[in-house]
Amino acid sequence: QVQLVESGGGLVQAGGSLRLSCAASGRTFSSYAMGWFRQAPGKEREFVAAISWGSSNIRYADSVKGRFTISRDNAKNTVYLQMNSLKFEDTAVYYCACAREASGYISREQRWYDYWGQGTQVTVSS
Repeated sequence: QVQLVESGGGLVQAGGSLRLSCAASGRTFSSYAMGWFRQAPGKEREFVAAISWGSSNIRYADSVKGRFTISRDNAKNTVYLQMNSLKFEDTAVYYCACAREASGYISREQRWYDYWGQGTQVTVSS
């Protein structure tokens, strides 16, 4: 049984920073790409960032490029999302997800991921 548990969300002022973590268990974490997605109130869930199993391939949504950094520590089975220069529009529930195939491919598409965490709330006050 694969489990993904996010943490690190909270309330922050615009311009501030937060670091999200996602701890994985139940799968050979180091073989799978991981992604971060978010869902704002009244909106569809959207792609934020993805990282390949060896961290050689990384992709960001245009809206977070230059402000957010995705990384992973395979020894700790954990993926991170460092969020800097936060904006009000970054307010959302943030989810981590694990790719459904062990490969070097990463995707923005939600259908590529088969396990999801429960989400962690990030609220940015303006």
